[in-house]
Amino acid sequence: MSDDASGPPIGRRAMLRRSAMGLGALGLADLLMGTDARAADPASAADAGDLAPRLPHFPARAKRVVHFFLNGGPSHVDTFDPKPALARYDGRPIPLELATERKTGAAFASPFKFRRYGQSGLEISELFARTAEHADDIAVIRSMVAQVPNHEPSLMLMNCGDSVMARPSVGAWVLYGLGTENQNLPGFVAMCPGGYPIKDAENWASGFLPGAYQGTFIDPQNTDVEKLIENIRSPHASRATQRLQLDLLRRLGAEHRRERPDPRLDARIQSFETAFRMQVEAADAFDASREPAAIRELYGETVHGRQTLIARRLLERGVRYVQLWHGAGQPWDDHANLAAHHRTLAAEIDRPIAALLTDLKRRGMLEDTLVLWGGEFGRTPTVELDGSGKSALGRDHNHYGFSVWMAGGGVKGGAVHGATDEFGFRAVEDPVSVHDLHATILHLLGFDHERLTFRYAGRDFRLTDVHGRVVRPIVA
Repeated sequence: MSDDASGPPIGRRAMLRRSAMGLGALGLADLLMGTDARAADPASAADAGDLAPRLPHFPARAKRVVHFFLNGGPSHVDTFDPKPALARYDGRPIPLELATERKTGAAFASPFKFRRYGQSGLEISELFARTAEHADDIAVIRSMVAQVPNHEPSLMLMNCGDSVMARPSVGAWVLYGLGTENQNLPGFVAMCPGGYPIKDAENWASGFLPGAYQGTFIDPQNTDVEKLIENIRSPHASRATQRLQLDLLRRLGAEHRRERPDPRLDARIQSFETAFRMQVEAADAFDASREPAAIRELYGETVHGRQTLIARRLLERGVRYVQLWHGAGQPWDDHANLAAHHRTLAAEIDRPIAALLTDLKRRGMLEDTLVLWGGEFGRTPTVELDGSGKSALGRDHNHYGFSVWMAGGGVKGGAVHGATDEFGFRAVEDPVSVHDLHATILHLLGFDHERLTFRYAGRDFRLTDVHGRVVRPIVA
């Protein structure tokens, strides 16, 4: 069918729009696209995957986020939640009953010493003695609560706000709301040495948000920028030729969009454009060797030192959200020989974390950079038993109560919020859900978590679903 004998044919959607059935086409577009909603106050251009910087709902202290993710689940009673009662009951049953995923036995006293740091007197384990030098900048939440004692759903809950359904990640929501300050780099970067964590790229996915908001994965074990960022340079086309190719692709995309609008096409074109612009700037941003020797020494010449230094370089160049995973799989999942394993793992990141806090402070960036530390859950205060019923000197998963901490970006330093019971099994004072944590992160970035929404499948979704409250006692 055409408008006239010589005109081009029109498609079914165009026919519906121009006929009395136009209302049906509107409904069809909503079902197929799911992008005609918007963040409550940020520019509606965000719906289409626009990465331009945008204002939040209200003035905020934090402009960017770096998230240290200790995948596998660090033990809170060995790091940031001291429990003297465990020493008193060490090797004996404790007067508590709480279901655990695996069979556990008697109390397992922490093999690590705690001491008070800073003017606040914040108690921190020797495992993070360097990080503890910044105690007065840190707010520890000791009453975190997840939903189940399993890695996969707990990773999804912590990273995406839902332990069952596929949802956009925290970084994707932040990028959707704020955009990025640098169009030549990805706005959201996830680094994990050695490969992917459990649940792979779902941890930094954009879900039903436009694809431009998903995280870009980098394996920082590589030092050569061409291995660090695959296909960073074209082996067969000059930049001028690539520019011509992308311009042609954009024109063809515009023709396609007029009759068959599809947000996936917009996201694909946006990713091509970002990749093209990255060829120059990324080679510089990801090259930690360009830092002065004193700065490299501060962070340490290790893979974790390098990835943390790269994170700072990205943040200062306008990248909005950087997530630093400890390593492939779930390295902090210490069901056995916890003392040795936790000591090794902590030694790998304690120095880089402390270096980042020092470096950000020197550069005047800590005040508007939110630093987040934690895993998907904690670990039991009782010892895990092996198949024969003997102690494995490790701890099982514990989602009933665990710790995370935040620093910078409007956080009240030297603070402790909430508490677990005397043994560290369950949150008993001011429990904080993962939805509450997410609401607090968005609040520090200038968003009302109930108003940062995206319409999909006929519903306005948000990171915190229908839950969440801001943990105001840790907000400065």
